[in-house]
Amino acid sequence: MDNWNEIRTAAHVARLGTISAASEALGVHRATVTRHIDALEGILGAKLFQRHARGFTPTELGQELQRIADATDAQFGELHRLARGATDAISGTVVVTALDVLVPFVLPMIGEVQAAHPSLTIDLVSSDRVLKLEYGEAALAFRIGRKPDHPDNVVVRVGTVEMGLYAALDYVERYGLPQGDGFSDHAFVGPSEAAPRPPYFDWITETIPEAAIKLRTNSVASSFEAVKAGLGIGFLPMVTADKMGCLSIRDPEPSWHEAIWAVTHVDLHRTSKVQAILGVLRKHR
Repeated sequence: MDNWNEIRTAAHVARLGTISAASEALGVHRATVTRHIDALEGILGAKLFQRHARGFTPTELGQELQRIADATDAQFGELHRLARGATDAISGTVVVTALDVLVPFVLPMIGEVQAAHPSLTIDLVSSDRVLKLEYGEAALAFRIGRKPDHPDNVVVRVGTVEMGLYAALDYVERYGLPQGDGFSDHAFVGPSEAAPRPPYFDWITETIPEAAIKLRTNSVASSFEAVKAGLGIGFLPMVTADKMGCLSIRDPEPSWHEAIWAVTHVDLHRTSKVQAILGVLRKHR
């Protein structure tokens, strides 16, 4: 941290885009800002910014510097909070992200967090795109399936999505239930080539005759909706199927079930907001 002043200055320039804006925000002269950037680039032996007529655009290294500086600044803020003895004051906003298919499982957990910390605001970003924790797009992410293995992340298991093979009542009323292994006489919902590959999709591809898969989708969430709508036999979370009164086609296999993981970046893992959330979530393990 010998060059923290220079790092902090460069982070402001990366965030604000000009020397003058950074100088005003920091309360220092423009020449000081320029000197700090030149000194830091000299120490690193690489350019942090591309200079142009409209200002400064951070290079890839400049973006990494901003990310590290922002995380360090947050940790300094945490240190000040602890020094003031405000260990119970969990407030403000924290960004949490989850894949669309996980939202029904995540919402009850978020409800428990809000009950435990009513001053904390959760900004839930539901998306099929996996947000990048290393770039500060979210403080905590819920993931499903195989344990995430990014070396900069801390991963905690917080639950399981239990899956089963089901038919909606509408489907059963029209076509009945399969007898034994008579799957070829029924319509199934399966994955397209573009779909992700959870273990139950592998099972349906390997077990069900291709001609019996009458509807293919490119997403897990879409396949769930198709099964619930009675368009074919397919996989649903057991909790969802039970609520809807769907009928089980066969006993579930343990390999179909998927773990739910709470993932945080190592730079933010120890912050009070993230720890407050994880403290509530750990009891679901």
